Amino acid sequence: MRDIMGMMGKVKEMQAKMEKMQAEIAELEVVGKSGGGLVTVTMTGKGELKGLKIDPSLFKEDDVEILEDLIVAAHKDAKDKAEAVTAEKTKEVTAGLPIPPGMKLPF
Repeated sequence: MRDIMGMMGKVKEMQAKMEKMQAEIAELEVVGKSGGGLVTVTMTGKGELKGLKIDPSLFKEDDVEILEDLIVAAHKDAKDKAEAVTAEKTKEVTAGLPIPPGMKLPF
């Protein structure tokens, strides 16, 4: 019976840590860049686009496709950074818990 009570205590503790971590991720802002900084994207940890900056030198009619590719690349860079931070925070919170491989947290 003590094992069950101890386990329940750990579950509640982990739940509180996960809620705190999710709040931190929601407040997180990451910056992705492409084209050597010609395009910069700012996103939250939840993937919400907060800002986009484009160097004026890219505003040429014949460079539209390049600009579009750079925006996509900057967005991917920011998303990858947010996912890396999320993975690291999740790893810290779940340290020592037997979580199946490939399972992503938070859900």
